[in-house]
Amino acid sequence: MSPSSLSRLPAVAPVSSILDAYHEDGGVVVEGMVDRPIVEALRTAADRFATTVQPGGADQGLGADGKSFVGNSTVRFSSLGMLSSAYFDLLDNPLYAALADAVLLPNCGSYWVNTAQVMYIGPGEPAQVLHRDADNWFQHMSATWPDTPEVTISAMIGLEEVTEELGATRTVPGSHRWLDLEVSDLDEESVPAELGPGDAFVYSGKVLHGGGANLTPDRWRRALHLSFVVGWLTPEEAHPLDYTADDLAGRSTRVQRLLGQRSYDPRPHEGGGLWLRHVRPIEDQA
Repeated sequence: MSPSSLSRLPAVAPVSSILDAYHEDGGVVVEGMVDRPIVEALRTAADRFATTVQPGGADQGLGADGKSFVGNSTVRFSSLGMLSSAYFDLLDNPLYAALADAVLLPNCGSYWVNTAQVMYIGPGEPAQVLHRDADNWFQHMSATWPDTPEVTISAMIGLEEVTEELGATRTVPGSHRWLDLEVSDLDEESVPAELGPGDAFVYSGKVLHGGGANLTPDRWRRALHLSFVVGWLTPEEAHPLDYTADDLAGRSTRVQRLLGQRSYDPRPHEGGGLWLRHVRPIEDQA
């Protein structure tokens, strides 16, 4: 049976409606989630830095085995706040915050950025293998599947128009509810999450997905991935090595927390018992 097409809802839709679609399919396209000035600033900064990055240079911490996963003709890089202050505005996006709060806070005291990566898929790049982002923490996944709580939520954000031909992210709707964790057929039928600038494909860490094939001879797929992870798991990106408390002193409390400059308390709203400094909670900087 062919999978259904993805639900598409405008950013002005009720959060409850967006969450209903998210939980039903494992992902939903939110049209206009990110304001155009933020998109344009990020796109300008990303385009400039991308010229200094070798396609296929990232290995996602997987060594030689990671080359095919990240793409030999794909440009990837992170540490985006060092390229543009628009990144911090993106972290404060109110709709994405509401969705992440609803999905993750039932399972943690707070969450932080897992990673924010520019992902430019180059001409001729084949489709990426289907995978689940929560596989980053496979021991947790394998021990609790299919009753695994949501531990990560992601958004693939279009920095320009992202079509199926260019390599729009593909997903298998409903695969977050499969009884089997292991994928027996890596060519499972999938549907593309096509995006306009500022649109976001918001998806569960438990749903199968992967970058699409770029079938064009000379065009790049320009998109940005931003994901959050529960505060009791280790993220992909080591944010405190990029940003100090002083660097983020003028940013919102949310940005400070997301980038590791606030303490974590496994008991929500009670102060901060983990991720301490000098045996004391990291103080509010806002």
